[in-house]
Amino acid sequence: MPVEQCRAFIGGRWVDAPRAERLPIVSPMDESVIAELQEADADMVGRAVEAARRAFEAGVWRSMAVKDRQAVLYRIRDLILQHADRIADLECANTGIPLRQIRDRHVPRAAANFAFFAEAIGQQSGQVYEQQAPYLTIVRHEPVGVAALIAPWNAPIALATMELAAALAYGNSCVLKPSELTPLEFAPLIEICCEAGVPDGVVNLVNGRGPVTGAALVGHPEVNVVAFIGGTETGREIGAAAGRGLKNYLAELGGKSANIITASANFERALDASLVGIFSNNGQQCLAGSRILVERSISDEFIGRFVERTRRLRVGDPRDPATEIGPVINRIQYDRVIRFAAEAELLQGGGRAAGFDKGFYLEPTVALAASNAAAICQEEIFGPFATFLIFEDLGEAIGLANDSRYGLVGYLWCEHWPSIARVMDEFRTGTIWVNTPVARDLRAPFGGFKQSGLGRTGGEASRRHFTEEKVVTLAMGDFAIQKLGAG
Repeated sequence: MPVEQCRAFIGGRWVDAPRAERLPIVSPMDESVIAELQEADADMVGRAVEAARRAFEAGVWRSMAVKDRQAVLYRIRDLILQHADRIADLECANTGIPLRQIRDRHVPRAAANFAFFAEAIGQQSGQVYEQQAPYLTIVRHEPVGVAALIAPWNAPIALATMELAAALAYGNSCVLKPSELTPLEFAPLIEICCEAGVPDGVVNLVNGRGPVTGAALVGHPEVNVVAFIGGTETGREIGAAAGRGLKNYLAELGGKSANIITASANFERALDASLVGIFSNNGQQCLAGSRILVERSISDEFIGRFVERTRRLRVGDPRDPATEIGPVINRIQYDRVIRFAAEAELLQGGGRAAGFDKGFYLEPTVALAASNAAAICQEEIFGPFATFLIFEDLGEAIGLANDSRYGLVGYLWCEHWPSIARVMDEFRTGTIWVNTPVARDLRAPFGGFKQSGLGRTGGEASRRHFTEEKVVTLAMGDFAIQKLGAG
């Protein structure tokens, strides 16, 4: 029997759907069914959107004083941290990501998202123009309305709360749809929002697959703004649906990020960071440094050391504190990695991890590509799979890095300032990390070039997405008005 039912949350209460399609939630650790999801159909999605619309029109949240909204957001932060162990355990069961990584990184990031946007709404200003006498022109930022938030499965709580915290901070009502693969951790998040003081109807939750629940949500006429984090193909379909409704659309999509290692790099730091960049989160992250470009003069030593370290990575039960890599999310991802490995020149891995008869455990895999045109250099594999390319000079490295339909992030390891400056100018990607693994400042805009997304998140970028600008022009004195029809 399923241990838990994943239900919708609409208008302040949990809602059963007796006739809903039931979807099994499968543990990637042992392939057992650990819960059952009640899929929200168009009717149930409509109820959730209508609840969000009623709450928005009533003004119970959007009209709340900023200081009071801040207090609720800070309270959500505190409650997430208080319930961190429960949230992390549920996310680990759902995703197979090592519990230590979730507890130390993902859950604190979720809490930080709410604290950041609480601070942001207390600091951001509007604009006032008085250059055109006798007028005073004021620019106001008002909430858009009902936000549809569609979350991914690879870092569910950290990424979903980035959009949820922003949408709430700016006064919107929300309908959140997690991935159908990872719904468990969202029940405590919803309960936390309620306990913190979010009014009924302001946050709603629906569960289900993209073509069913997601399509109904994005296509609903009462949804005003859509935020999606996930794969590029799905993002393209959602964007088309949002465009038909003239809805504001934000998409953080896929990546095939280049990690450039130059001969001047701090070798040991670059090696450590390159392993972190591809193998953390079980390799399932859109910003993974999955294409590692190494300058020829150091390539033999760097690749050799990388392969040696990869062989020593600890694959195992994600609840074991010693585990560094757990299982990938499901059979589809497992088979995808195996398929790419079968066509590659492997230096390490490429098959099932030893010692596991069940679960989606893979050997950490390293391949050498003869050309950047190879599928392993162009396709987002989304697993513990690192691909090496060798370059002769920086110009070639930049050309290889840019030769991709993606442009989410990029990494550079280099101690030569003119080379760093050149990469800053020529690298076609939304974020460049120089001499560091992932480092996210929530004040800065984050998003991708090319097919890695539309729009940006963070600070002012999120305000632009989740608010409408309203201009009010005030006459500050009398002036002559033409008297039409006065004779």
